[in-house]
Amino acid sequence: MAMSRRTFIKAAGGTGLALVGAGGVFAATRTPNRALLPWEQLDDAPPADIRLDAFRHAILAPNPHNRQPWLIQLEGQDQAVIFCDLDRRLPQTDPFDRQILIGFGCFLEIARIAAAERGFDMEIAPFPEGFSSQRLDRRPIASLRFAATGTATKDPLFTDIPNRRSNKAPFDTARPVEKRVLDRLMTHRSSQADIGTSVDVALVQRLRALTWDAWNTEFTTKSTWQENVDLMRIGRREIETHPDGISIGGPFLEALALAGQLSREQFAQPGTTAHNASADRYRPILASSMGYAWVMTSGNSRAEQLAAGRAFVRMNLEAARQGLGFHPVSQALQEFPEMAKSFAEVHATLNAAQGTRIQMLARLGYGSAVTKTPRWPLASRLIGAG
Repeated sequence: MAMSRRTFIKAAGGTGLALVGAGGVFAATRTPNRALLPWEQLDDAPPADIRLDAFRHAILAPNPHNRQPWLIQLEGQDQAVIFCDLDRRLPQTDPFDRQILIGFGCFLEIARIAAAERGFDMEIAPFPEGFSSQRLDRRPIASLRFAATGTATKDPLFTDIPNRRSNKAPFDTARPVEKRVLDRLMTHRSSQADIGTSVDVALVQRLRALTWDAWNTEFTTKSTWQENVDLMRIGRREIETHPDGISIGGPFLEALALAGQLSREQFAQPGTTAHNASADRYRPILASSMGYAWVMTSGNSRAEQLAAGRAFVRMNLEAARQGLGFHPVSQALQEFPEMAKSFAEVHATLNAAQGTRIQMLARLGYGSAVTKTPRWPLASRLIGAG
């Protein structure tokens, strides 16, 4: 017998269904342990090569749809070149690779923080061979040099790297976000990337509605939703084979998949229980937001996109330090044609000056703890390794 939509949502919530944009929340009996090893390996003794130590932390950086697009080429004894794996871009939801590049900013900042912990400065030369403003290409994203100057300042956010999460769970609507926490997030603005925050009731209500409308636009646009569906990993075997994308796990859901009642085809097809439940479950998550934080730049250059990523991940790490739930909800900032209305509305709602670009938007609040998201091992991202 086919399961009802209501039963599906209730069961999925109980077993940890992670729908679009979410990392997996797994029942203990079906935890994809191999896919989570990169997190656990932070407890191992650090490698002698500072670059490998920095990058084993950096691969845990937040990135769109958990695509993990970084490729790393070690050069000499103290240098590295970072490239984009062009097959890991998101051409439908991120047609200009802006979000992918913001993810690289997150990656570089975490690598820098980890290097500083061992007394190394990580010098970053962005786009050493130039860049395209339309799509990323085979030219490097950044060239890095690790220098043991003895003057590197340890960053207090280093200890928060293992605890950083994107919390895609409902927040407690009875617990406000304190001003002191917002003030801490604001300290991570930079000369290229400004930060705004708000818990104003009227603005929060407006952004709750706006982020839902934007999510729904992505959901009801066939090409962008299909891009999400194609990245779904259903069950432990798929997650461990492809530890990226959108993880959907737990014994109940795996049983449904084996019974033919849960598949990518069903998630893609309007009118099915799986498809409809995606929206039914996500709407209350967005409706529980208790505040927002955003990153904005004066323009939209490639350098500013990298800077936005660096500021964004610092906010994410600070949120972990403060015990605050932090969840990127940047659908309204995407550049595909059907999102144009929401794109204009979010910039107007946040009073962005002419030419200013809102690069990232995150919802804030307090909720239940969420688990780690799967990661490819560092060796798989090293060019020429093995």
